[in-house]
Amino acid sequence: MYVTDPIADYLTRIRNAQTAGHKVVEIPASKMKKSITEILYDQGYILKYKFVDDNKQGIIKIALKYDPVTKVPVIRSLKRYSKPGLRQYFGVDDIPRVINGLGIAIVSTSKGVLTDKEARKNNVGGEVLCTIY
Repeated sequence: MYVTDPIADYLTRIRNAQTAGHKVVEIPASKMKKSITEILYDQGYILKYKFVDDNKQGIIKIALKYDPVTKVPVIRSLKRYSKPGLRQYFGVDDIPRVINGLGIAIVSTSKGVLTDKEARKNNVGGEVLCTIY
């Protein structure tokens, strides 16, 4: 299956799995998706992840995180910011803050894929891929 926007597909698979109440979601792998997954894990938005090599493209298995009492997903919102039809590039001073710093923006920079806070700390701008809170 050919996907024109793989990052939007990645976010949609996570969003749909959470809506359905799944514990694990499988997503076709790429370097960009792997780095976004690592950021989500480091920031505490997902429980675990595993990269599976299937002798093709590879698969990312993500264990979704829910509140133990209310069973509400930890990720409240996943939004694609920069789209293939309209790329959104920002300098270091203009990178958007998500809910005054409570959420994160994932930025593709010359130093790799970083959160908005790391990009500001490293003094680099780039393409804002998505926002999460």
